[in-house]
Amino acid sequence: MKTNLSSQITLTRIPLRYYRPENAFEHSVLTRLEKIPTNIYESAEEGSFAIAKEIATQIRKKQDIGKPFVIALPGGRSPLSVYKELIRMHKEEKLSFRNVIAFVEYEFYPLANPSAGNLARLKEELFDQVDIDPANIYCPDGSMPKDAILDFCRQYEETIQSVGGIDCMLLGIGNSSNIMFNVGGTTISSRTRMVLLEGASRKEAARTFPSQENVPAGIITMGISTMMNARSVILMAWGEDKASIVAKTVEGKVSDAVPSSYLQNHPNAKVVIDLSAAYDLTRISHPWLVTSCEWDNKLIRRAIVWLCQLTDKPILKLTNKDYSEHGLGELLALYGSAYNVNIKIFNDIQHTITGWPGGKPNADDSNRPERANPYPKKVIVFSPHPDDDVISMGGTLRRLCDQHHDVHVAYETSGNIAVGDEEVIRYCEYLRDVCEKYSPDSAVKDKANEIINYLRYEKVENGEPERKDVLFMKGTIRREEARHGCRYSGVKDDHVHFLDLPFYETGLVKKNDLGEADKDIVKALLLEIKPDEMFVAGDLADPHGTHKVCLDAVLAAIDEVKDEEWMKNCRVWMYRGAWAEWEMDHIEMAVPISPEELRFKRNAILKHQSQAESAPYLGDDERLFWQRAEDRNRATAELYRQLGLASYEAIEAFVQYIPLR
Repeated sequence: MKTNLSSQITLTRIPLRYYRPENAFEHSVLTRLEKIPTNIYESAEEGSFAIAKEIATQIRKKQDIGKPFVIALPGGRSPLSVYKELIRMHKEEKLSFRNVIAFVEYEFYPLANPSAGNLARLKEELFDQVDIDPANIYCPDGSMPKDAILDFCRQYEETIQSVGGIDCMLLGIGNSSNIMFNVGGTTISSRTRMVLLEGASRKEAARTFPSQENVPAGIITMGISTMMNARSVILMAWGEDKASIVAKTVEGKVSDAVPSSYLQNHPNAKVVIDLSAAYDLTRISHPWLVTSCEWDNKLIRRAIVWLCQLTDKPILKLTNKDYSEHGLGELLALYGSAYNVNIKIFNDIQHTITGWPGGKPNADDSNRPERANPYPKKVIVFSPHPDDDVISMGGTLRRLCDQHHDVHVAYETSGNIAVGDEEVIRYCEYLRDVCEKYSPDSAVKDKANEIINYLRYEKVENGEPERKDVLFMKGTIRREEARHGCRYSGVKDDHVHFLDLPFYETGLVKKNDLGEADKDIVKALLLEIKPDEMFVAGDLADPHGTHKVCLDAVLAAIDEVKDEEWMKNCRVWMYRGAWAEWEMDHIEMAVPISPEELRFKRNAILKHQSQAESAPYLGDDERLFWQRAEDRNRATAELYRQLGLASYEAIEAFVQYIPLR
């Protein structure tokens, strides 16, 4: 079973020389706008292996001279692959941690239950699986008295100095550029201290707790000065949601508004990222500004869209002068004139637009994104959570049903932990009242009362999994909301599938790894329906990573059936919308939405009432899901209009996935 196929999705062919220059001269040309040495790897896994190898080398060098190796370590998701590789090296390559002294970079405060803290996670993910001496692990105490914090922070810095200082500091980066939990405005002189968790930093911390309400009020974190005093610093970032902040860190100005930018002044800092996180660096996103390009259709489209936005002109009004003045003279040499390039790209983008997402029957499909035949098509829409379908492609879903395709919707996870306790109380009170009238002695009534009392008076957030009966109620709420949304969209009741993939059912924010059982459930559905067309979530910016795991489950199943005759003729489309949107150079199918259809889509999203306003996991975006979906769909339509194409109310965009061979 292939478990990480989503990491191999390449929306754009990026020449190897852009991120692995052949010589020092080429490297200096490509990176001349970068102010921190930056190593780009094809995947997060490859980058993590490189970091782990470097750490292991430093550990062994210190062992050879009989000295300790002092490292500062973060929590969160970014370093997990690094820790896994270090554990593998310990078990298989005899890498010893006996000479390692580890300082945990931050800890939440106050911690009612130590098992919910950062140290507990690091023990589980690294320390308990290697031979490090527990006496060599230092971490802020999340349960100390408040009046002891100031002295502790001073002593923590003194302890670092007493062991010789930090040899290597491993860092992640938050979406708001926070380093550890040093947010915008933090001064370069800051040291270990207590800070309050507010705004973006609180939302960032909420990713490791059941909800924002469960996040402790503060955190004890190392400061910028602590980081600058480390002998070496490795900043890692994985995934497209980190691309913007990586570019600001590496290419922007040093500013306290972007704490990570302080690393530009560190004598031995480097950034290690994957291609997705590197996307906004100039050498990857706008290579024509730093080198000669290997032009393909997507890069040309990206360059023209960039030029249109820079000059505030539609495609067909761009001139030779516009190209020459903005570093795109190579295209004039390739195509002879601006007119020729303009026509090519205009037609290319025009052909992405279709009102027939399942293909238009009895029509010439040579310039359409989807085939005319077969008609009607068997369609499966895979939705990671019970609402991603309508949030990301609600207009397209309705269009597929209206155009008489055989549409199935498969909800991959129950989404149970994303239901607030108050929703469960409300439904249980309704259930209790119905039983009181029609079946006063019912066991269902007793169970409803039990759950109400537990949630209102007994429940304590202690990092333990949610009770099974409460999870069942939460999952049932989402299941029925999804059924209602499908019915409203025109999907038949018996075409709604709840897969309840096992990896999700932990009752905690932290999920299990993708397994054979998950893949087999998806594969069984594919073999049962044998679809002609599939839609899957390519929205990998989901803050808890569930979208990525769900995509990996579908892609793993597709990989095992790709040689089936029906699969050879099946097209797979990736959608976005809940957390991000496709960029213009990637869009291969654009489905216009009228004002009436957009109102319909909003109503379909609002069928998921438990996710409307007070859901635990709305992410960093302050907008409700229907608002962010409408804004993104309208923004896509507006971009098409600005480029000189037809003006629509909104557009849902898709990118085709080609199974790996």
